[in-house]
Amino acid sequence: MFSKEDILQMQQKGISEAQIEAQLESFRNGFDYLKLRGAAAVGDGIIAPSAEEAEAYVQAWKDYKAEGHTITKFVPASGAASRMFKNMFEFLDADYDVPTTDFEKTFFAHIHSFAFFDALNDACFLNEGKGVDALVEEGDYKAVVANMLGADGLNYGQLPKGLLQFHAYDDCAKTPVEEHLTEAALYASSRGEAEVHFTVSSEHRELFQELIERVLPEVQDKYKITCKVSLSEQKPSTDTIAVNMDNTPFRTADGKLLFRPGGHGALIQNLDDLESDIVFIKNIDNVVPDRLKADTVLWKQVIAGTLVQAQRQVFAYLRLLDSGKYSHADLEDIIRFVRHTLGCDMPGLKEMEDADLTIFLRKKLNRPIRVCGVVKNVGEPGGGPFQAYNPDGSVSLQILESSQIDKDNEAYMKMFTQSTHFNPVDLVCAIRDYKGEKFHLPDFVDPATGFISHKSKDGRELKALELPGLWNGAMSDWSTIMVEVPLSTFNPVKTVNDLLRPQHQPEG
Repeated sequence: MFSKEDILQMQQKGISEAQIEAQLESFRNGFDYLKLRGAAAVGDGIIAPSAEEAEAYVQAWKDYKAEGHTITKFVPASGAASRMFKNMFEFLDADYDVPTTDFEKTFFAHIHSFAFFDALNDACFLNEGKGVDALVEEGDYKAVVANMLGADGLNYGQLPKGLLQFHAYDDCAKTPVEEHLTEAALYASSRGEAEVHFTVSSEHRELFQELIERVLPEVQDKYKITCKVSLSEQKPSTDTIAVNMDNTPFRTADGKLLFRPGGHGALIQNLDDLESDIVFIKNIDNVVPDRLKADTVLWKQVIAGTLVQAQRQVFAYLRLLDSGKYSHADLEDIIRFVRHTLGCDMPGLKEMEDADLTIFLRKKLNRPIRVCGVVKNVGEPGGGPFQAYNPDGSVSLQILESSQIDKDNEAYMKMFTQSTHFNPVDLVCAIRDYKGEKFHLPDFVDPATGFISHKSKDGRELKALELPGLWNGAMSDWSTIMVEVPLSTFNPVKTVNDLLRPQHQPEG
């Protein structure tokens, strides 16, 4: 099936022929839907801390930081903002020239309220010889949009979200990159150092570096910390092969195999490269201006404190098992912890012989831990917290996407539509074991949780393979704790008009 040229192409990407064969097998067989026990809810898989408990978790986090552990804030930031401007691209292509849809009317009615207005105004003066207001008055709305989206203007149609001006301040406009650096200083620093890692595309790496070099001195001076910022790109070895509709390899016009990025699940490799003890993960567009950061900072410390308290107990139990000096009562105590704190259960657990029980408990304890902040469901698209069955028959807490649920299963769809909580991508992760060794994170991926999508290339239909998502299948075999966090900590920007929401505007 594969020529010498094909094999060379694979080798250049760091992909083996066996990996490609496995991917082709996935296309042929598809992926099974997950088997669910139910949606997680407060009191049944989700913790809702009281004010006193939250305070104790914050203190636990502060104590942990004082011990000098290494902490990293990990921000996937490679995605282009093109979808954020979908409505405005449609306006440019429309056969009318004045704002017609509600979205277009809202955009122009509040154009002065966007943090990037001054930059857009400058671009219009440079390219059109007049500012935004003059162009609007003349009815040349499309010139304004073209200067926002086009390469001759702000190029916002092609830049990643992290580089766009989101928030207006008295003396400047700030990007999500800057807001994440500030967040790191406020809750993810240890002994005067904060580490932040952005995953970026090779195309925009230099722009990220220039921005960071420009804004970093101000952040460091304001918060009296040293901020270490690193960048990485999605690895070519995580690309996946594309196929024709009959599942044969798709070839480009020059006869080469077509490879596509494997989705955000590929970033488990980038996460695995980090040397930290604790890693926060948060989406690039979920940021607020300084005036609203207090809730975010508080609840990041709450979920981090939840993590380090659970980790301390996990380590104590593993050392107890190592010692061999434990009783059956000790094992029952560990069972309760695994069930009630780590959300993992196995039918017939108490009937197991002690030797088998010890093996099972050790396996469930000695793995990466993540605490996921979840918010009350407000109808946002995407996944949420569920209790799902694992290949070994156990049940554990998982973050599931809608694509992983069988739409023809009435009971499962009822669980999904009536679920109480949503995944805002608000995670804190412990990636070292009780001996201080780093876990090899790819070992904990469930390869059976990928996803097949339909795309096109040069007018030809194709099927693409997405790897198990970073916070779903890629972390399937992690210990998982869910904590309810307030909706005030979830402020994503999916469309440009989301920047007009009060949470992204200056006070008043």
